[in-house]
Amino acid sequence: MSSKKSGFTAFCLLVASMLVVSACGVTTPSIASPQAPATVVPATMAAPVLLPTATMTALPTPVEIFSWWVGPGEADGLAAMVALFNHEYPQYTIVNAAVAGGGGTNAQAVLATRLAAGDPPDSWQAHAGQETIGTYVAGNEVKPLDDFFASTGFGKVLPATLLPLISKDGHPYSVPVDIHRSNVMWYNPKVLAIAKVTIPVGGFTNWNDFFKACDKIKATGKVCLSLGPEGFTAMHLFENVMIGTMGAAKWDGLWTRPPTTNWNGPDVRTSIANFQKALSYTNSDALTLSDWQPASKMVADGDAAFNIMGDWAEGYFANAAPNGLALKPHVGFDWTPAPGTQGIFVFLSDSFVLPIGNKNPDGTMAWLALAASKAGQEAFNPLKGSICARTDCNPAFFSEYSQGAMQDWATDIVVGSLTHGVVANNNWKAAIDTALKLYLTDPTRADQFQGALAAACKSAGSCQ
Repeated sequence: MSSKKSGFTAFCLLVASMLVVSACGVTTPSIASPQAPATVVPATMAAPVLLPTATMTALPTPVEIFSWWVGPGEADGLAAMVALFNHEYPQYTIVNAAVAGGGGTNAQAVLATRLAAGDPPDSWQAHAGQETIGTYVAGNEVKPLDDFFASTGFGKVLPATLLPLISKDGHPYSVPVDIHRSNVMWYNPKVLAIAKVTIPVGGFTNWNDFFKACDKIKATGKVCLSLGPEGFTAMHLFENVMIGTMGAAKWDGLWTRPPTTNWNGPDVRTSIANFQKALSYTNSDALTLSDWQPASKMVADGDAAFNIMGDWAEGYFANAAPNGLALKPHVGFDWTPAPGTQGIFVFLSDSFVLPIGNKNPDGTMAWLALAASKAGQEAFNPLKGSICARTDCNPAFFSEYSQGAMQDWATDIVVGSLTHGVVANNNWKAAIDTALKLYLTDPTRADQFQGALAAACKSAGSCQ
């Protein structure tokens, strides 16, 4: 090869590395008319030609999406939605800025730091309810989505119960992508059979009956109720004990302004007593577990009988390996309402927002369009273990569990989750979390715990 040809070849490689098409023996579009037929220019006949910037191949614009969906099950749903987005919007590329751990508490701490520094992601996961309205809208950190809802008609396919939870003064502020149920108790049928425990039709009607079953399970050497690390998993259990003890109406009464259920009263006191007893049946290594999945896996592995966790656990149990456990329903795992919550749907909804001051608002709007779409929600939710926020998704795409959840969502009494942002804003929830963590160090301090819960209500401006 001549030195002249070698030098020319090197130049071609240099130009290629700059993502510019040159006349190095390749097909080059006409500069004057990008739609004109291509012309083949032999490498030995012409010098390389640099094309104008307008005809260069543009790199996809990054769209940073912030969530806490990194664990087995939940990550599968996000991956499905991202894949669909990449297909529908090739001009963008998703930057997955997910933060692991704590059911969102770790991610929310990182997000708060970024927002304080004026560095918002292009969109972030936010729970419908007070987490969105009482935190991000109140903090002037997100924009209203009136134009988006008007142009897409998205509000017309949302449940009547959901739209007010993402709105303030009639303006919607987030795009719900799912509906989850908090009050699900997952169990291992084989462990129950060995202990000769039978779950009543519809589930345990109260916590005392559940504790009797726990005594039988404990006698076989198994853990009755598996629990993850402190923080979200303990609060998740606590809210379900409270609802199962005091009922839906009194639970709702804790969150009205002013509360119609007394935080210093007997209903909360009895709930704390039941929570204390429930903790006595949990695994001693709960604080050392990394997240909710290891506690759920204790049920799958037959080391524990029960685990109270939201229905994202269904995706973990049923999805294919490597992220899921590929278990068969009613054989490897089964489900029933948390004790005392028959006919109650403790709900939460993940949504996405349009931040103020984000880097790529056009990319955000594309992501919100995908998240709101029927195709996007039908891709995401069957893998996540949730059901669509939209009311027009095809039930045939969903599991037996999720089809049952769709029916319950339509017929049960619906109440909001504390742990997952519906009934309290982030500041009030953080105060409750602090009180709960202190209580977990000494569960005999029930009076102090109840007093701290009442103080948190007062600090939030709800209690007088």
